[in-house]
Amino acid sequence: MSSANLTFNFISAGGRTTRATVISTAIIAGWTGRDKAAMEKHIVELEALGVARPATTPIYYRVAASRLTTAGRIEVAGGESSGEVEFVLASIDKRLWVGVGSDHTDRKIETINVTASKQMCEKPVSADLWPFDEVSGHWDKLRLRSFILEAGQQTPYQEGPVTTMQDPLELIAGYSAGQGKLPDGALMFCGTLAAKGGIRPAPRFMFELEDPVLGRKIAHAYDVVSLPVLG
Repeated sequence: MSSANLTFNFISAGGRTTRATVISTAIIAGWTGRDKAAMEKHIVELEALGVARPATTPIYYRVAASRLTTAGRIEVAGGESSGEVEFVLASIDKRLWVGVGSDHTDRKIETINVTASKQMCEKPVSADLWPFDEVSGHWDKLRLRSFILEAGQQTPYQEGPVTTMQDPLELIAGYSAGQGKLPDGALMFCGTLAAKGGIRPAPRFMFELEDPVLGRKIAHAYDVVSLPVLG
């Protein structure tokens, strides 16, 4: 079984602790939209790229945990991949944590096989995590945003509340491979927002999760290096 050795900053009301953590299970929860109209918009975006509609919603894809990274740079094959901001849930030391990540996906392979496309690219995640129980009481106030570098300018790409997606505990409960729970050492991506101006690649992707109630933000960014495709 693959695993990722990541160093996280565990930031809570009691302080900040940094330590190395092993993540052994990575899950991509797709088609998690609570607003059916918004989810339909995202499905249509992908249909325009040749991606078939999902058989069920939500759906839980598995990827190698070794694909997870907190690095500020990833390498991809060709120039047809793109990021998408998502809140992530992680079960670490039997406590649930929340952070933010990018389900970076190869859009060309996605038109052939969605599961394979998820495996093609590394999955950047924030190094910072908050205890879920510190935000659960005002969960509906949290917001996701992403930006891309486009023509040399930082361009808004996605924005919306986390409530665009289903309740996090409902998403965990629906993960039948974990028998309705998130196993210790598991990290789950929880769905994304529609892109402003359509899905498209960019050389740099920036994303954040904001908590306006406690006045804090988790942010991460990474450069995308396109490797040549020779055949």
